[in-house]
Amino acid sequence: MNPPARTLAGCLDDYLTLRRALGCKLIRAERYLRQFLDYLGERERDTLTTEAAADWVSRSRHGSAAPGLGMEAVRGFAVFLHAHDPAHEVPPPGLFPRRRARAVPYLFSPADIAALQAAAGQLRGPLRAETYAVLIGLLAVTGLRIGEALALDDGDIDDGEGMLIVRQDKAQSFRLVPLHPTALAALAGYRHRRDQVLPGRAATAVLASRTGDRLTYNAVHKTFTRPVSAAGLGPRTGRCRPTIHGLRHSFAVNMLAGWYRDGADVPARHGCPPSWGIPGRPRPTGMCHRPRN
Repeated sequence: MNPPARTLAGCLDDYLTLRRALGCKLIRAERYLRQFLDYLGERERDTLTTEAAADWVSRSRHGSAAPGLGMEAVRGFAVFLHAHDPAHEVPPPGLFPRRRARAVPYLFSPADIAALQAAAGQLRGPLRAETYAVLIGLLAVTGLRIGEALALDDGDIDDGEGMLIVRQDKAQSFRLVPLHPTALAALAGYRHRRDQVLPGRAATAVLASRTGDRLTYNAVHKTFTRPVSAAGLGPRTGRCRPTIHGLRHSFAVNMLAGWYRDGADVPARHGCPPSWGIPGRPRPTGMCHRPRN
């Protein structure tokens, strides 16, 4: 690789280190940016310009979201470079914008969630029904991301304090999530049943697959469609479909709506919710909701 590109490569390493320290993964972005640096190196350029970025993006293929994804990655890196050396140009936001229709979150009503859990309880296989029924309930009463729920280990449940320790959130740190006693009891019952069905398993994950290993996102995504179908939950529009991520959106909307109904100071309480999983709390009916940016 030519020296100019090697210098930019060092800057790229610094940029990725900084962004990842803030919780970003940038796996795809890193691939695009290293391809872009190869392009600059072949042309012996050591300065990022809008012209070079546009030419590279127009020559490249990045899949169905092209060319916006490539330019989005370059633009973020260009902002970093420009802060250190104004000679580097930042491509304007309107150049190769991403053309992607944002999905509309599917908000599940309490009846929807109950139907999902009942349908999950009919799944076949050792422990499978119990695992998915508990997973759906856990997501519904905590608002966890699916990846955070799958990453939970037995040691992350503090029964004495009534807390979950979430160690793999977007900020790559941890946070405490309070649980209602009924939710703790449900988790305890599931873990007892899990250890009966899968004695001596090596994995420490709370939620276990049929083989005793940690559940994977792909397996959950595929299996979730079955209780959705059995519960009779279909898409409300072309962009509003029932997905497992909708449980997190539903929790957030229901919690905020409950605070407003109770006359709470919502700005003061935002980010500090009370114990989650309280049964009997009134919640809004299921609906499509477009999040505001």
